[in-house]
Amino acid sequence: MSSTGAADAPAVPSHGAPPGFRVRGQPGAAGVAAGLVRSARAHALLLVGPSGVGKTTLALDVAALLLCTSDPADRPCRACRGCRTVESGNHPDLHRLAPEGPGGQIRIGSRTEAEAGTVRRLVSDLSLLPVEGGARVAVVEHADRLNEDAQSALLKTLEEPPAATTLILCADEEERLLPTVRSRCARIRLGTLGARDIETLLGDLGAADAPTANRLGRLAGGRPGVALTWARAPEAVVARGEAARTLLDLLGAGRAARLTAIRRLLAVAGEAAALLTRDAPVAPPARRGRKAATTPAVTVPPGELTEGAARPDGDGLSATDPAADGPRRIPPAERRRAALLLVDVWRDLARDLALVDLGEQGRLRDPGLLDDLEAAAPMIAAGSAGRFLLRLDRAAELIESNVNPELVADALVLAWPRAGRRRPA
Repeated sequence: MSSTGAADAPAVPSHGAPPGFRVRGQPGAAGVAAGLVRSARAHALLLVGPSGVGKTTLALDVAALLLCTSDPADRPCRACRGCRTVESGNHPDLHRLAPEGPGGQIRIGSRTEAEAGTVRRLVSDLSLLPVEGGARVAVVEHADRLNEDAQSALLKTLEEPPAATTLILCADEEERLLPTVRSRCARIRLGTLGARDIETLLGDLGAADAPTANRLGRLAGGRPGVALTWARAPEAVVARGEAARTLLDLLGAGRAARLTAIRRLLAVAGEAAALLTRDAPVAPPARRGRKAATTPAVTVPPGELTEGAARPDGDGLSATDPAADGPRRIPPAERRRAALLLVDVWRDLARDLALVDLGEQGRLRDPGLLDDLEAAAPMIAAGSAGRFLLRLDRAAELIESNVNPELVADALVLAWPRAGRRRPA
């Protein structure tokens, strides 16, 4: 099975994406998913892969296939009432659950009341008869944001689902799901796409010209959903490039200049994040390394922070709002989103610095920075950019665990490698 589609159990032969599926660049995954549900060999699917590669799109394709009212051989037809209501998000037998609220978690919900947007409400809805008398489909987006209690509450439904019910879980980080949850799903992996594939996709959608689409495909790390989001917000792409160049300049800056610049960078990242979320939500960056905590907060380990870093600011950071007469209080969710976007830009920059150091210029995420990267790489200690990537991964975990984002950013900028004398060739 190719990297774009693999099922751990059970496997069904596939000849590519079925007609009528909207997901792009994932023929293996789409074919396997369709085969599993058509043959009724799996009542629960676990779609895994980096953010923005099409997991939710594939989940809704499967929902359309199951809820389509046309001849079985033509499903999904994309023309019948069932397909149209799935497309519009109004089908009464399609249930969707996604993270919400400041913490970006999927909650279990109260024992006394099945609240909307909670696992208990989903389980309650699935216990009822289908409204239209056919199949029912539940799609859980970012299922890796279910805490352990919520996963346990969903487990019984996964083990013994109501008749004609299919559950589809989408997860960026499957290791955050309980083993008991993973074992009850047929796992299908979606992979990243090549820059040329994303170029074709964005061109077909009229979202960007060929050179821009190719660049966005690289910047998005092969994630078409992320590339499309950037294409819809060209001002955010410009801000991203400015942030990357500022970070390169900070290689030669001292402590005071770094601490001053990092707050400006967070503000720029906040503006870019607002542009990206104006029309479509931006997916969180893919993570590597240690598993992120599932608890709402985490204690910063001793030594994680550098002496002189700013202290936590309590209930929120005041910032200047150009549209207001004075400073405004930035909500915690916006601050986290800005910090995570900055970490994502920083990660790509550190990765490109490491690649230049290894002579792998052809694999850069942002070839437009090639000259700057080649000038900077010999000025920092060998291997320091690669080691800094580990700090960035840990920083993203801390920010998502509700550690003060400005505090984490201060620690990062002080640990950012310092430029010295050019290394001998």
